[in-house]
Amino acid sequence: MPPLPRGAAVVDLGCAPGAWLQVLVDQLGSEARLVGVDLVPVPELAGPVTLLELDITAPDAPARIAKALGRPADAVLSDTAPKLSGIPDVDRAAGDELCEAALRIAQELLVPRGTLVVKGFPGPESDRFRARLRARFDRVSELRPEAKRSTSKEFYWLACSGAPSGRGQRRRSRRGTRA
Repeated sequence: MPPLPRGAAVVDLGCAPGAWLQVLVDQLGSEARLVGVDLVPVPELAGPVTLLELDITAPDAPARIAKALGRPADAVLSDTAPKLSGIPDVDRAAGDELCEAALRIAQELLVPRGTLVVKGFPGPESDRFRARLRARFDRVSELRPEAKRSTSKEFYWLACSGAPSGRGQRRRSRRGTRA
């Protein structure tokens, strides 16, 4: 992920138990704006953190998160996972819904050169979601954390360096004129 400047605004979806928010506080300083969102309550954290107990798939989620953040986000991080039912098709659909919700929130909140990180799982749906990310961001990578169990199939999409509103938008050249 591109480095975030001190004072950055970041949304952490699926933030429980709050460890990543604490890392962000330490790295981004007291000027940062951090909003953590989860379905379950998260203990209060020191620093510039606002916590929301919220379903990110709710229609009003982007507006509630935007209000709590108070400015556009430099990054949206989504480490969400559905509560598993044991029925593969149902579980995949629930995971896909969370990915789409993260993308919707990013589209509404990110600065033009913002970053989106989303947890994913392999499958045909993930191929379609990757294509949606590539249509909206200049660079999309898949990262598999080394610390994960060897049996875990989860990975993260890192989408950055482009405006989420459209890959084909005209960009400013170095001189500041439209390219």
